[in-house]
Amino acid sequence: MRHWLSLSAAVWLSSAVAEPLDYYFSDVSQFDPNIPTPSSVLGYEVGDWHVRHDQLVQYLYALASASDRVSIEEIGRTYEQRPLLLLRFSSPERQTQLDTIRAARLDAIASGSGLAALPAVAWMGYSVHGNESSGSNAALLVAYYLAASKDPRVNALLNDTVILLDPALNPDGLARFANWANTTRSLTPSADPSHREHNEPWPSSRTNHYLFDLNRDWLLLQHPESRARVGAFHDWKPNVLTDFHEMGPNSTYFFQPGVPSRTNPITPAKNITLTADIATYHAKALDARQELYFTQESFDDFYYGKGSTYPDINGAVGILFEQASSRGHLQQTINGPLSFAATIKNQLTTSLSTFDAVLAKQQELKQFQQDFYRDAKSDAAKENFAGYVVDLEQDASKADAFMAILAQHQIQAYPLIRTVTVDKREYGAATSIYIPLAQPQYRVIQAVFSTQTEFKDNTFYDVSGWTLAHAFDLPFAPVKSERSVKVAEQVWQAATRKPEAPAAGHYAYAFTWQDSQAPAMLNALLRQGVQARLALADFTATTTAGEQAFNQGSVIIPAGLQQQSNWFTIVKQVQQEFGLPLYAIESGLTSAGIDLGSRLFEVAKMPKVLLVGGEGVDQYELGEVWHFLDTRLQVAPTIVTQQQVERLNLANYTHIVFVDGRYKFSETTEQHIGTWIKQGGVVWGHKRGAQWLQQQQWLKADALSAKAQAAQFDSSQLRYADQEQLAAKQRIAGAIFNTEVDLSHPLAFGLSDSTLPMFKDATWLLQPSKAPFVNVAKYTASPLLAGYADDIYQQNISQGAALVAHRLGKGSVIAMTDNPVFRGYWYGTSRLLANALFYGHTLSAAGE
Repeated sequence: MRHWLSLSAAVWLSSAVAEPLDYYFSDVSQFDPNIPTPSSVLGYEVGDWHVRHDQLVQYLYALASASDRVSIEEIGRTYEQRPLLLLRFSSPERQTQLDTIRAARLDAIASGSGLAALPAVAWMGYSVHGNESSGSNAALLVAYYLAASKDPRVNALLNDTVILLDPALNPDGLARFANWANTTRSLTPSADPSHREHNEPWPSSRTNHYLFDLNRDWLLLQHPESRARVGAFHDWKPNVLTDFHEMGPNSTYFFQPGVPSRTNPITPAKNITLTADIATYHAKALDARQELYFTQESFDDFYYGKGSTYPDINGAVGILFEQASSRGHLQQTINGPLSFAATIKNQLTTSLSTFDAVLAKQQELKQFQQDFYRDAKSDAAKENFAGYVVDLEQDASKADAFMAILAQHQIQAYPLIRTVTVDKREYGAATSIYIPLAQPQYRVIQAVFSTQTEFKDNTFYDVSGWTLAHAFDLPFAPVKSERSVKVAEQVWQAATRKPEAPAAGHYAYAFTWQDSQAPAMLNALLRQGVQARLALADFTATTTAGEQAFNQGSVIIPAGLQQQSNWFTIVKQVQQEFGLPLYAIESGLTSAGIDLGSRLFEVAKMPKVLLVGGEGVDQYELGEVWHFLDTRLQVAPTIVTQQQVERLNLANYTHIVFVDGRYKFSETTEQHIGTWIKQGGVVWGHKRGAQWLQQQQWLKADALSAKAQAAQFDSSQLRYADQEQLAAKQRIAGAIFNTEVDLSHPLAFGLSDSTLPMFKDATWLLQPSKAPFVNVAKYTASPLLAGYADDIYQQNISQGAALVAHRLGKGSVIAMTDNPVFRGYWYGTSRLLANALFYGHTLSAAGE
């Protein structure tokens, strides 16, 4: 009886939502019966369930085993150790020649000729957002079609091109969402948009493990998924790259070109023409099925960190697709019931129309790519400068991270061998590099160093400024003539850092705070019980290497304070792990500055961080802080929801971090937090997190609200059609602003100069405190460095407060107008948060 019931339920469920293979391939006459169908491996029809990533991998390996048209490789792993797969489809005869073809294509691009005789390459990428899963489910069908179809057009496609299939750009997010959708569905699907299946809880599966949007990381390369993908992209340099997404259920279907006025001006005109030409193939395919779609609304092609835009500065054509989402298995919409299977079929349809376009336009696509790279140097020569100099300063770890990004984008940079002065600033031969514009990646260089502040269209889907050197707080400048710089013949390479370990038996040991890995090194020592002290003032000590100056922020490890017999072994091991110089100090008596027993040496405390999340909190910003603490500082935060805070013993934590979000606690919990601060806790808040601290009157600072700033725009004479234009002016679309920093403040220790670029994408603004010693950073008089902000905002932000900090009882309150760790690549401002963890308890200035 039990068996009959389970079988009956299975049939009922299948008949409710399942669609057979011929639903997707109604116009394909025949498939090779020796090639496994998706259902023969998965046990269900595509669209009946949301495919788990492990099932996707299982099927694709089964396909590669059965078909001589496909080979499969693992190009990387996610944080959660899921494989990143890349499938290569071609005719059976070409499968053994693919590596040769790939190398020949790269040679042809480098030499400027020969690409026409080689196959065109299309990269098909699916579901970079995990809860936009119709793409990855469609990838099952695309792979089956390419491996098994006997359609003559498939033979022509595989004979003339190479198809690269990236079935899941975000395996960790896809796995989370499949679990949610499958475990919340009913045997009889609920189409009610209010049903829990269609309303994923916080945090959503859109993101990767650390809650990052991977579709913003193609240029920034902060995550293993992006680094693996961009590496494979440059190994192949495809002609077309597709990027399949989903949007709101009440939409229809979108494909580029997008809003014409919002294409980045760096993108070549021929790329725009090809994008429009390819769009006609998608229109024809969707017209044949009488599907609704749109092409020139909502979505732009401006930020090069997106998967559909990055190809546009790399000799390829990127295409964005957006399908209305069922966010589950079946959902009622303004266009009627939308099934998961229907969303998959649309993604399949435009995948196949992409193949038609690539096959028909392969020579034009290859000619565009050949010209793109062949003309790069002559295009660069039309600029009014020759290249950029960048000062990598004295932070080797930050320099390595910055240069690693350039190298992955195949940007050539050369060490200076003679100091040069540009705009009254010296760029030293020992620390600076030169990046010539005249190289194949000319347009990528333009993109990563762009400081554009004037735009034809001020409406942005994403950010308007992302200058890489500003994010790393590295001084840079354009160089008018290459004759003014003298560089090494070989490109820059990271130095091998194996500093000599000092001998045992000395009075104390010390390292400076200038390197970005110094906070992580200190935390590693504290975690293993080593006692350390923090210098709040400069000093010069006698070391085994002679007299050595140590800046404020330096860390000393006094031998006389250690409580473990093996402490020096731990110190040596940690030093070798991080590769930072460690100095052996001979005496506590210094030749200048404070002595080692001074009261201006504070006890170093291991941070125990409480990171508050949950509904109402920005999951991206929480993930960015989590990622920074975990991967860069090796600090494991305790992440809780707001509801959990009610039940916690706050005495177990040294720090509480409130990122951007809406916070609401009971009066009792608010009192507990306030008491915890006054008894010695350090609280950090940024954006709406800082706003909440101000509302509790723990933060003693005024602010200019977003509403007050928006009210400064005169809308009395605007037309109904001007609403979007006004809304664009009333937001800061991710721009970069300059600040002036008090370098004597503990939160600024380790910074090299008094100006610090900050990323801003919100309009709430702190005002400078009237109390002395509290304003750590203020915006400069003319703060806009890159990106768009209306003149009203620029005036308001000018001289506004960027970072304030003060004592509250025995504790400290630290508030920042902006997010210090935006998208993981803001190395410059991330130092402020690191310093708050290790130096926050040392603050002595009181608020008003």
